[in-house]
Amino acid sequence: MDVRPAPFDHPDAVKLNDEVQLEYVERYSADGGSEGDATPLDASMFQPPRGLFLIAYDDQDRPVATGGWRSQEKNDHGYSDGDAELKRMYVIPEARGLGLARRILAVLEEDAKAAGRTRMVLETGIRQPEAIALYLSVGYLPCAKFGHYREYENSRCYARPLSRP
Repeated sequence: MDVRPAPFDHPDAVKLNDEVQLEYVERYSADGGSEGDATPLDASMFQPPRGLFLIAYDDQDRPVATGGWRSQEKNDHGYSDGDAELKRMYVIPEARGLGLARRILAVLEEDAKAAGRTRMVLETGIRQPEAIALYLSVGYLPCAKFGHYREYENSRCYARPLSRP
């Protein structure tokens, strides 16, 4: 697998973002959700050094996974100074179980740390148990809610310091 930086509005990123949005609708329709993740995002949020977006490609140069981080500072949405927020972690169903999410997450954490960010934060939902299991397995812990879905009962927020001993 080849993991490459790319703009958030790259056609392959848009394609995979559309796929993950459909998956969100499927997973959360039982909760009354009829839309994907409505968090406001734009390509400029992922431009280095204030962020990074990655796309993983298989050996046939097919995009199979994405992930990104964007800088956050203390604000009314519950973020803290120095936060790097993880966004759009997604692996297509056929490529799951290959360690891609873990690999992308490690690259994003290292990049955010190199950019001076002190904590990686993320928001996910209860209908994404695979994501929750991944984050817990690499040391993320539940934290105070933040972001667009901070007032939703099914939202879960996690954080991990980027300064490791």
